Amino acid sequence: MDPIAFEDARRKMVDGQIRPNRVTDPRLLDAMRRLPRERFLPSAQAPLAYIDEDIPLGRGRVLMEPMVLARLVQMARPQPGERVLVVAAGTGYGAAVLAACGAEVTALEEDEALLAIARRVLPEFAPRVALVQGPLAAGWSSGAPWDVIMVEGAVREIPPAIEGQVRTESGRLVTVLRRPGVTGRAVLAEPSSIGLRAQPEFDCATPLLPPLEPTPAFTF
Repeated sequence: MDPIAFEDARRKMVDGQIRPNRVTDPRLLDAMRRLPRERFLPSAQAPLAYIDEDIPLGRGRVLMEPMVLARLVQMARPQPGERVLVVAAGTGYGAAVLAACGAEVTALEEDEALLAIARRVLPEFAPRVALVQGPLAAGWSSGAPWDVIMVEGAVREIPPAIEGQVRTESGRLVTVLRRPGVTGRAVLAEPSSIGLRAQPEFDCATPLLPPLEPTPAFTF
């Protein structure tokens, strides 16, 4: 596809997938019209950039379906200047969208192949995003507490280390909870007297993040 074809596909993605699904934040819509999603993919997969599906990136990882990502970002209500951590940032597209909404974004990833793409494209399209490398389940404690944490993928449960890095009272965490035998549900989790309280917002089929799968308990 040539640049004009990609631009047309980007516009159709926003008008056909994003806006009809109750995404109304003008900052978010503008970011997704402007950011070249195809550049956040390996070149062989660039023609798939604007389909309304998760795009496999290998080793169980995906570039999240555009509509699901857009609704997660809108649920998080990022405000200009707020400090945001993206866990499982992958190639950096979600982090770039959040940065375009005015947030100060740190993107955490552990997969070397995905980091290689993020290191190449983020300086061009979202130079203010701080890209860091480390185990996903540990979050990024040196920057905590975070105003917003987005786990960019589905999890069985929110890892305790990540939960503990959400700012008390005003913080938010968004992700997809996908428990055995149950459809995945995008959730907005906010602090309460008993820890984060997760409120389901919509159903989705986002794949589980392999690095955040619980370790099976050893039994005799």
